[in-house]
Amino acid sequence: MCEAAGDDGGCGAETAPARRRRAPGRSHPRPCLKCGQGSAALVIRLGDAFCRGCFREYFVHKFRAMLGKNRVIFPGEKVLLALSGGPASSAMLRQVQEGLSRETAKRLRFVPGLIYVDEGAVRGQSPAQRQQSLARMETLLQATGFPYHLAHLEQALELPASILRPGPEGSSEPGPSYKEAVEGFIQQQRQEGDGDGGTSLPGLDTQVGDPAAPRLPAAARTQELLRLFEAVETSTAREELLQMLRTHLILQTARTRGYAKVMTGESCTRVAVKLLTNLALGRGAFLAVDTGFVDNRHGDVMVVRPMREYMAKEIAFYNHFFDVPTVIAPPLPTKRREKPSIHQLMERFLLGLQEDFPSTISTVYRTGEKLSPAPAKASSESQRCLLCLCALDIAGEEELALEPTLITEEPEPAGDGCCQDAPAAGAESRAAFIPLLCYSCRLTFKELGPLATLPPYVRAEAQRRIHRAQMKQQSQEVPLEDEEPGES
Repeated sequence: MCEAAGDDGGCGAETAPARRRRAPGRSHPRPCLKCGQGSAALVIRLGDAFCRGCFREYFVHKFRAMLGKNRVIFPGEKVLLALSGGPASSAMLRQVQEGLSRETAKRLRFVPGLIYVDEGAVRGQSPAQRQQSLARMETLLQATGFPYHLAHLEQALELPASILRPGPEGSSEPGPSYKEAVEGFIQQQRQEGDGDGGTSLPGLDTQVGDPAAPRLPAAARTQELLRLFEAVETSTAREELLQMLRTHLILQTARTRGYAKVMTGESCTRVAVKLLTNLALGRGAFLAVDTGFVDNRHGDVMVVRPMREYMAKEIAFYNHFFDVPTVIAPPLPTKRREKPSIHQLMERFLLGLQEDFPSTISTVYRTGEKLSPAPAKASSESQRCLLCLCALDIAGEEELALEPTLITEEPEPAGDGCCQDAPAAGAESRAAFIPLLCYSCRLTFKELGPLATLPPYVRAEAQRRIHRAQMKQQSQEVPLEDEEPGES
């Protein structure tokens, strides 16, 4: 009779499925793949072992190569770095700091500025915790020596309606090429005779902080913001609303302060999660704009993502090895018995696959690289989505699964329960907003709660577009009415 012990080759040896086993640890350190001299401090991918020095060179080169390959940031341009305090944006800030230092061989030539948006009110932080996070973040911003701007999410409720319109893209005349712009910039700096060989940048010695401004917004504004988020029905719509308010607030700061570009710190991991998340949210036509290196839907301000080729593992090791400070914000709180958002589910799904299949995230990222941004472009205002400013992708509503939900709703009753102000409430009815939105924003809009809780600038811009559409329709009907008496 055979023995049951699986180790001896008995019957139990093949009953359990074979599982992959990790190779036993080496008794001696692995050599660095690049220099071959130092011992490896980390392994990024299978076989890619780096010492600390070579890993730093690799990290810096990837950032410089991303900017140099795309060539969208011209010398002397003002660039606003959007910082959340997280690992990716903090590593991006360190790369810009080192790229602008005098010891760098090939310095970056743009003029940076920093912005931090305080979201503590909707993330469940108390006023004392918000004050503490703001103090830590302001200390980090001041240490850089760059101009910085502190903003609160409550300020998004005071944005003008023009934030939902694309700005002018500049003159139609072709400008100088990137090479010509670099040569002209260096020549101009040398003519100014600044004494450092023409490598100094204007605007770096101005500190933009507003110490006279109150540390936290008024309590009434905070309560108004909380009512807006509490009225949202699902955690997915809450994530989308937070992202929209944050983007609009950063965009308004860039416009008022004269920044032509905005840098965000989405890593490769975050881009892959966002790609699948937006696909599930019905934004398949806009994936190239939402996840690509360049996002120029706003016209006068371009959003660039220079960290999109860094894996989260690479960023974590870089911050750990070179002491990059971070400020971690808590996640959005969920209501009791509320299902997790699509964003959270996609992140768990991708990170779970990444543990067993290390090429998962990079494969998803490379797939997104093949997408074209053409479907997101719109030629006129009436063809742009009210919220995301992408092209309306609703060609034939009768062919969409969303069509049965587009039911004309009755105006919300007034305080006495009557609807005497029906004409005035026509522009404020939910059904009037639907034609202004793309497919994905329609799904989100359905879960945003009552119209009265929406940000004022969204309602103001919607009313303007509705009135313009009504006036255009009336002007087209006038000639038909004038022709009827002649025909009789």
